[in-house]
Amino acid sequence: MGRVVFIGAGPGAADLITVRGAHLLAQAEVVLFDALTDPALRNLAPRARWINVGKRGFCDSIGQSLINALLVKHANERNVVVRLKGGDPSVFGRLEEELEALAHAGIECEVVPGVTAAIAAAAATQRPLTRRGQGRSVSLTTAMTREGRLLAVRTADTEVYYMAGRQLAALSRRLLACGWTGDAPASVVSRAGWSDTLHSDHTVSNLGRAAMLHAGRPTVVTVGAGAAPISHATRAAAAAAVGGTAIADSASPN
Repeated sequence: MGRVVFIGAGPGAADLITVRGAHLLAQAEVVLFDALTDPALRNLAPRARWINVGKRGFCDSIGQSLINALLVKHANERNVVVRLKGGDPSVFGRLEEELEALAHAGIECEVVPGVTAAIAAAAATQRPLTRRGQGRSVSLTTAMTREGRLLAVRTADTEVYYMAGRQLAALSRRLLACGWTGDAPASVVSRAGWSDTLHSDHTVSNLGRAAMLHAGRPTVVTVGAGAAPISHATRAAAAAAVGGTAIADSASPN
């Protein structure tokens, strides 16, 4: 009996995988991979058997029970099986179901974290998700439930919505209904982590305007403190700062 390694491939380009993830992927004999993982990652494990088990949103092109069964089957036949998940395995990656199936079968597992799309979107737009003095909390959520209900909340200073691209106008209305003001900043990023990343700035009230630009692309919507652009004054101060003062200031807790 072998073991299964869950690896976060990161949110886009192959070089966003962690060093540990790349090292363990190279040892794989079988790789079960998600739909949005970069095909270039195959170069890290060219001798492995690659099996596409990808889903998009809540569309079960391959049922979860079949994925669970494949993991158990190949772990019983091979030494190292990699379950390669887009982003981070623990963030909307259905990790729990697969861990439970392997635990029930008595199969050893390891989880290697990855960069999730919310972090990639923040990096691409240079919008820190936490802001000292005004952004102390971040919430990650899916815009749609499995039952097809659109949800919006205001539980944190910064709210990040995954899989929101098809519901931007409706999400705007929901955000207003749950207490966000119409002029609250909203940042929309599609294909975060890829070379063709797109970004647009909005407010909660006009969020629906982003729908056409980001149509058909995996989209992350950030609302609140973490969506606001850094002011020109802050940028100028950061560019001019030198020495220990700037370093100490950037290390201050949020």
